[in-house]
Amino acid sequence: MTQTSSEKLSMQVCEACQADAPKVSDEELKELLAQIPDWIPQVRDNVMMLEREYKFKNFKLAWAFSNKVAELAEEEFHHPSILLEWGKVTITWWTHAIGGLHKNDFICAAKTDQLLD
Repeated sequence: MTQTSSEKLSMQVCEACQADAPKVSDEELKELLAQIPDWIPQVRDNVMMLEREYKFKNFKLAWAFSNKVAELAEEEFHHPSILLEWGKVTITWWTHAIGGLHKNDFICAAKTDQLLD
């Protein structure tokens, strides 16, 4: 069975990121977004971020998913914003150290999607 580009992205591991690490280029952004089509780039306070909203049947399922995302964040040592609401979880990934998007954010977004399986 062949892997989708999202699955290939989710198989990668986050690398340690320093303040001088490069942000993704416009070309890389387009290529990486194609691999995680449900994620939307957002700019807040001049910082580009990746965001996706997940819907659930109730609060308990949303809460359980939030916990899985928190565990992923600790495993990768890369931490998103997690907004938990009734029947909904909004995840926002960006790299604080560089004030924008790094490939790590796309890897973690793809891994977040895998948590639904």
